[in-house]
Amino acid sequence: MTLAGSRAAGDSLDALHRRIIRCTLCPRLVRWREETATVKVRRFADEEYWGKPLPGFGDPAARVLLVGLAPAAHGGNRTGRMFTGDESGNWLIRALHRAGFANQPESLHRDDNLSLRDCYIVAALRCAPPNNKPLPEEMANCRQHLLDEIRLLKRVRVVVGLGKIGFEAGLKAFRELGLVDFRAMPGFAHGAVYRLGAYTFIATYHPSQQNTFTGKLTRPMLDRIFQRARREAGRERR
Repeated sequence: MTLAGSRAAGDSLDALHRRIIRCTLCPRLVRWREETATVKVRRFADEEYWGKPLPGFGDPAARVLLVGLAPAAHGGNRTGRMFTGDESGNWLIRALHRAGFANQPESLHRDDNLSLRDCYIVAALRCAPPNNKPLPEEMANCRQHLLDEIRLLKRVRVVVGLGKIGFEAGLKAFRELGLVDFRAMPGFAHGAVYRLGAYTFIATYHPSQQNTFTGKLTRPMLDRIFQRARREAGRERR
């Protein structure tokens, strides 16, 4: 996977991504991701799993940043890229494609030629957690990766939180970096929009199977989120 943008930004992100991939701060997550990559599931038994932490991906000059929770055990942990190779990824990338942020509607593997335009995807946690439930200390260990990545994404003006955890992780990271300020955590609700200084934060239900299969999140609902993100990204800031 190659990163578009300036050489300096690309080189800095590449160096950060190499550090993220080597991370072993959380013993429980290391054991789980490696065990999952070895034991596998029957439908992917013949595939070689990635089995390492995942860096973010997308356009280094992006104005829109998406913050999710964590890689899926047999999605990103298998394919080597966030929101790739599972149903959540299918929903998200198709929506990004419809909104003009992605060059194709499929996200199958890290070498499938997917390219994001004006959009970058990160996660609060970079390893797949058991039962999709990270521990507080694991979230804390991983926070530095998120902070470092945001520092390098100089043009971001809109942050879309995928689910409550992703939404709050994004807000906390921008506050910790001194980019926004708030006392009480803005409330999470699908479609909620908060303008904090030079940044706009948008909340959406996570495109998980639990939400999409039950109709809690529909395609039109997700499309409206990214239509709003595009409008906000193009809004003049003062």
